[in-house]
Amino acid sequence: MPDLSPELLRRLRDGAAERDRDRQLPRAEVRELLDAGFGSARVPVEHGGEGVDLATLFARIIDLAAADSNVAHVFRGHLAVIEMQNFEPDAARREAWYARALAGDLVGNAQSEQTATSDLATTLTSVDGELRLNGRKYYTTGSIYADWIDLSARYRDEDYQVIVSTRTPGVESIDDWAGFGQRLTGSGTTTFTDVVVDPELVRPYALDLDGFRHPYLMGFFQLVLLAVVAGVGRAAVDDAVAFVQPRRRIFGYGGEAFPREDPLVQTVVGTLSSAAFAARATVLEAGRSLDAALAGYRAGEPDADAFTQAQFDVYRAQQTVLPTVIDATAELFEVGGASSVDTGRGLDRHWRNARTIATHNPSVQRRRAIGDWELNAAIPLFNQPQASMSSTKESAK
Repeated sequence: MPDLSPELLRRLRDGAAERDRDRQLPRAEVRELLDAGFGSARVPVEHGGEGVDLATLFARIIDLAAADSNVAHVFRGHLAVIEMQNFEPDAARREAWYARALAGDLVGNAQSEQTATSDLATTLTSVDGELRLNGRKYYTTGSIYADWIDLSARYRDEDYQVIVSTRTPGVESIDDWAGFGQRLTGSGTTTFTDVVVDPELVRPYALDLDGFRHPYLMGFFQLVLLAVVAGVGRAAVDDAVAFVQPRRRIFGYGGEAFPREDPLVQTVVGTLSSAAFAARATVLEAGRSLDAALAGYRAGEPDADAFTQAQFDVYRAQQTVLPTVIDATAELFEVGGASSVDTGRGLDRHWRNARTIATHNPSVQRRRAIGDWELNAAIPLFNQPQASMSSTKESAK
C-alpha cells in the first residue's frame, strides 16, 4: 500500500479519544487497515507485496500510532509473523503466509501465561490421530481481532510454536485487559479448549534456523513498541496544539490573554515537539540498523555481529524513546489549567499509553545489558539461541 492516507489517519485520530473513553474496540478500523494492505507492506515484491524497508514500515507505524496508538499496537504480533518468513526455509510455508497477509488476514499473539515458573501450561497432545490444544493465555494482544493466533505450547517435552485459526471451535478471546493504558489492543485472555490443530502449523522452537532469527525478532518486536510510543509523542503534540490554539485567555489574567502567545506555553509545546522528533528519529535509525543486518543475511552473507549490533541499537533506542515521551506526555498538562484534565479531551491517555507500553520488556534490564556489553562484551543469554551467536564487542563495532 502507499503511505497511509491523510484522510484515513484523520478519521482514526478523530475517534481515538472517544473510543478510549468508552472502551469501543476498533474492529472496523483494524479491518480497514488490513483491507488497505497495512499488514502486508513487508511481503516481498516477488511474492506480490510492496516490499518496503524497515524504516518505511516503522515510519508508518509511528504515523498510525499518532492517530490511534491502540490500533497500531494491535499489529505487533502480525508484523512479527511476517518478519519470521525472512528465515523460513520451507518455501511453501513462506508463500502461504505471504498469501494470507495479502488476502488481509490478521495474526494475533498469545505467548504469556500467569504461572509460577516459565514452564508452559498450555499443551499440545495427540488424541485419536489429531493434535489438540488446551490452555489459557494472557495479554494476547490483537487476538480478539485476529484470523489466526501465534502461540507457544508444550508438546513432546519441548516448547513449540503453534498457529491456529480463530474460527476453529474451542478458541475464545475476551476483552478483560485491565491495564490503565492501551485499553483497546485486545490484550485480554484467550482460551483453547480441545482445539484441533493443523500439523503443518506446528514447529519446535528448537528449530531456530541458524541462530539469527531469535535476536532479530527480539529487536523487531521491541522496535514496534517503540514506534508506537514515538507515535504517542506526536499525538501529544497534535492534541496540545489543538487545545491551545483556540483558547482566548489564561487563568489569572484579566480580559483576553491568548495562551498561544504565552512564552511558557510555547516552551511546553516546543518541548513536546522536540521529544516527538527525537523519538521518531531514534526509532528510524534503529530500524535501519536492523535492516542492514537482515540485508546481509538475505544476500547470503549472514553476519552474527551485525545482528548483535542491531539488537543493542534497539536496546539503546529504548533508553531514549521511553523516558523522552513519558516525561513529555506528563508535561503536556502545563499548557492549560483545570480544563486540560477534562475526561472528554482524553489528554491523559497519552501518558497512560506510553507508560503502559514501557512495561513491556522493562528498560532497566536492557540498560544493564548495554552496560555489560560495553564493559565486558557480554551478550544477554536470551540473545544466544546457538553458541555460534557468541561474538565479541570489538568485532561487532
